[in-house]
Amino acid sequence: MKTKNGVILGISLVCMLLFAACRPELVEEKNETVIVDETVKETETEVVPELSWAEEKLMEMTLEEKVAQLFVITPEALTGVGEVISAGETTKDSLCQYPVGGLIYFAGNIQDDSQVKEMIQNSQNYIMERSGIPLFISVDEEGGEVARVADQGVAGSTAVESMSEVRTEERAYEIGRTIGGYLSELGFNLDYAPVADVLTNPENTVVRWRSFGNDAPWVSQLVQRELDGMHECGIYGVIKHFPGHGATSGDTHEGYAYVGKTLDEMLDNEMYPFAQAIDKGVAFIMVGHISAPEIIGDDTPSSLSSVMITDILRGQLGYDGIVITDALNMGAIQQNYSSGDAAVQALAAGCDLLLMPADFQQAYQAVLDAVSEGTLSEERIDESVKRILSVKNTFLDGDVY
Repeated sequence: MKTKNGVILGISLVCMLLFAACRPELVEEKNETVIVDETVKETETEVVPELSWAEEKLMEMTLEEKVAQLFVITPEALTGVGEVISAGETTKDSLCQYPVGGLIYFAGNIQDDSQVKEMIQNSQNYIMERSGIPLFISVDEEGGEVARVADQGVAGSTAVESMSEVRTEERAYEIGRTIGGYLSELGFNLDYAPVADVLTNPENTVVRWRSFGNDAPWVSQLVQRELDGMHECGIYGVIKHFPGHGATSGDTHEGYAYVGKTLDEMLDNEMYPFAQAIDKGVAFIMVGHISAPEIIGDDTPSSLSSVMITDILRGQLGYDGIVITDALNMGAIQQNYSSGDAAVQALAAGCDLLLMPADFQQAYQAVLDAVSEGTLSEERIDESVKRILSVKNTFLDGDVY
């Protein structure tokens, strides 16, 4: 009987194992039957995109730091010193308090090559210690009558002719390489040039010698070739003055300057070089304080107009780069707006960088107050700061364009 029972028990165990092999959904585990789904589904893991350097930095910044990033000012406005020719502890402390987006230098800040290099390098070192975000180190170096560096006779710089004298694309490229070369050597990374204004008004005195001429396609080609030369030297060019200063008779340095043309007329002429540069990926456009009532509907300067910047420049022309105002201490602004009101209105209109407000501290505080009061959203500030940081990341990568 024992043998017979043992055989029966053995047969039973074999049958159970064969049954389990044929029915894998039934598994014995600690006397509990667990139902296992025959279909093994792959777990869908959500792929979280890696944040860019600009996005990571933006998340780390306080509102005060983000607002400071929107300003490009003179070293005098930063430090309160009469005329700055060096960057020492006062500059360091000022940048610690106001980690601005950039500095702009004029002839009075420039003595010789070693002095400029040291001043710029010290400023960059201070800001990198403070925030890890490099400064835009900028200058108005167009050539001809506007040459802050070359006019000072700085070693390595070369004076070039006015743009009105340029006759070939090759010469425009050479000018870009020449200016870009000596600016880069000194430590600059941003130049408010070339002038993209089409000289459509023969009475214009503001850009008569600074413009490449009165033919929009030709101006467009020369602007691009000069930009090409500058970019090859690691310098970003800022084309100016959108929507086009060549049609005005007045000077926005002194007060209001008007353009009486319609949008279609300006798209065919004054705006044409800007549109072409946008198609080629230009990173910076300066908006002038030009009033265009036939387009905007009133006398609001273009630099403060959402119609001109958000609707036309960004919307109709498809520009998503950095928009910088012309200097906000010019007559067209200062005579009609406070520094705070101009700063807030420019940002609300779609500008990203605010150049040289007459009163930096007032403008800075006004933007902070506008966010606090809901006049400007922090999302609007973030939009501009992200654009700024994305360009600055190319300085760290060593890859301008």
